[in-house]
Parts: sequence; C-alpha cells; structure tokens
Amino acid sequence: MSEEIFSHYDHKITCIDSGYIRPKMAAIYLVEHNEEVAIIETATNHSLSRVLTLLDKKNIAPSQVRYVIPTHVHLDHAGGAGSMMEIFPNAKLIVHPRGARHLVDPSRLMKGVIDVYGQEKYDKLYGELIAVSKDRIIEAEDEMELDLAGRTLLIRQTPGHAEHHICIWDEQSKGWFTGDTFGVSYQEMIGPMSRHIIPTTSPVQFAPEKLINSINLLMSYNPERLYLTHFGLLENPQYYAEKLCQHISSYCEIAQANRKASKPIEKIEDAIFRKESAQLNQILPDIDQPQVHELLDMDLNLNAQGLVVWLNRH
Repeated sequence: MSEEIFSHYDHKITCIDSGYIRPKMAAIYLVEHNEEVAIIETATNHSLSRVLTLLDKKNIAPSQVRYVIPTHVHLDHAGGAGSMMEIFPNAKLIVHPRGARHLVDPSRLMKGVIDVYGQEKYDKLYGELIAVSKDRIIEAEDEMELDLAGRTLLIRQTPGHAEHHICIWDEQSKGWFTGDTFGVSYQEMIGPMSRHIIPTTSPVQFAPEKLINSINLLMSYNPERLYLTHFGLLENPQYYAEKLCQHISSYCEIAQANRKASKPIEKIEDAIFRKESAQLNQILPDIDQPQVHELLDMDLNLNAQGLVVWLNRH
C-alpha cells in the first residue's frame, strides 16, 4: 500500500486517505497521545484495511484505540464504524445522540442509500453495515470532554449540514476536526496562493442559519488549523470562514431565485456550477470546465438537491 495515502502532521495527527470513490476525497484521522489513540471519521467498511496498515506501521495495537468518533452518520463518515468496533476491543464509539440509534440499528441508513443509489452501487461503495452494541456507544452531548491519556478532545454539536453533526476540538494542536461543517476543499482545489472551498448543502437537513452559526462557533476558539474530512489540513481558517459564510448565503440566493423554475434542481445545479467554475478559475487559471465537472459534479448535484429540500421547508 502506497505511503502516499498517509499524511503525517504535527501534534501526532495522521491523515489517512480512506480510498472512498477516488484518491483524497474522504479522510480518516488518527490522533495519538501517550500510548492511546482516537480515530476520527471511519469512512466505509472498505477503508478499515488502510487504518490497520497505519497502526501496524506505527506498532500500535488495536487494543490501544480508545475512541472512534464519526462526525455524523452519513456513510462516507460513519459507514465503517461497526467494522472498526469489531476490531478495536477497548474502543468506545462517540456519536451525536440523534445519530446513535442509526449505528445500533443501521437498517434505515442502508435502505436510504440503496433507495438513492441502487443495491449494486451501494455494495460497491459501502458494503453491509455492521451494528454496534449500545453499551459501546457514548452519546456526544454538547461540550463533552474526552480524555485521551491526558489529551483533551472537546465535542461541540454543530448543526447546519446535519442535525446530528459534531466537531472535535483538539486543544493541543489548536485545531478542529470539522466533518462537513466547514465544507469541501479537495487537493485539486488548491492553487499557488490560496485554495477554493465550497459548502456542503446536501439533503435532507441543510439549514443555512445553523450552519453559519456553527462555523462562527468554531472560529470563536481562534483555531490555528482545521482538519477537513474532504480533504486534509487547512490553515488560516479565519480567512476561509468568512468566505465560506458568504458562499452559503450566495447559494441560498441562487436557490431563492430559482424557486419557481420548472426544474429547480437542474437550474440551481447549473447556476452553482457556473459560480464554482468561475471562482476556481481565479485560483487555478488552467482548470477547464470538464475538469470542474469531473471534480465537483457529485457534490454540486447533492448541494442542489439539498437547497431544493430547504426551499420546500420555507
């Protein structure tokens, strides 16, 4: 397995490329401290082998994993939770109270994704979800602190992308593990001077006011860095937070302008595609529209769907 799937950061944090869909699309993070380990995000069942490879390289036994912490129960973040809990005998699964029941009984999660993608694609992306025993789950109340062998990880509830979303503050690195709260910024969206970042407004619980409030909550801790699930280390977070909040507002304006369109999802998707293409082109002058389509089609389609669901609630 290529060393390129592991990015080693300061403060004993390692980013693992989960292999979900394509390279460097979804990350899993390993946090080490005093012989104990926390794993933040699980990606899918297919990602477990990569986590085990890293643990083996670091001579870390499965028994040293103390916490497994998906930021929310969307399957690119929590689909592998059951598989991990089978392998890590001493670990507790930390999950938002609204998400816990879906990991104890994942049948509704599976059905919802199969209904959208079909059985064949579901099997290829995720595999059968494994239920987690309720007695191995700790429900993540807001401001709960986890002790990782003397290193404090603070849980904050951060609705907006999903009602069952949490972010994890690591005091030692002055960094947040942001899940989908701080949007998407793939490695292909990094230019020589800055990087492009887009919000995730996917269905079915997108709430712009809550999402902006959650981003402001993260910034109130004066973080020095963010660990994005999609994807990797982001520095200068205050600068990007302001841009991201403006971006969320502009998405909502685009959605409102197309409220009465005969095919609102298609109209909104086209409008936000044109917006992202123009902004990406400012950062990466050589990027062309086919490349933007290849990179962002899935995200922008989900974002358009989420914006229409939001419109229908208002």
